Amino acid sequence: MTRKLIAIVAFVLVATATLEAQEIKWMTFDQAIAAQKKKPKKIFIDVYTNWCGPCKMLANNTFKNKDLVKYVNDNYYAVKFNGEGNEVANYKGQKFENKGYDPSLAERRNATHPLTGYMQVQAYPTMVFLDENNDLITGITGYMSPTQLELYLKMFNNNDYKKITTQQEFQVYQSKFKPTFKN
Repeated sequence: MTRKLIAIVAFVLVATATLEAQEIKWMTFDQAIAAQKKKPKKIFIDVYTNWCGPCKMLANNTFKNKDLVKYVNDNYYAVKFNGEGNEVANYKGQKFENKGYDPSLAERRNATHPLTGYMQVQAYPTMVFLDENNDLITGITGYMSPTQLELYLKMFNNNDYKKITTQQEFQVYQSKFKPTFKN
């Protein structure tokens, strides 16, 4: 009886660890900034809203891809940020809070969070990239498959974006890029 119980507990622990390993380790904005102070890494922010269809597709498809999950967890602090939510965020010496947030509209369009505007987000979903100094690199708008997003994740993580100064240089970079994430 005891062996059977130990086997069941071991199975549950392994299954739980496997499931956790297949998910992006999302943090709040302030947690990512604090973690970055201890160990510098770039920050990847998924700016979404509760009512946004393409945001849900990213969450259910792209952000479940095991290759993408591993890459993001290994190379970035990942933040899930509701662009119309009520999270208080501290950034660059400023406190950002959505004073127009209406809890009764939580699942519908709501007031835009001031941090969303500060980061120049104009549509949802937008994936925002910050460098190791919390400076804005850029935001990428719209739904992307794992292999489409892979280009940007690797380009920003490897600092290749610093060598690209024109649209033509980006197109050459994009044409030479060989994705490795499996869809």
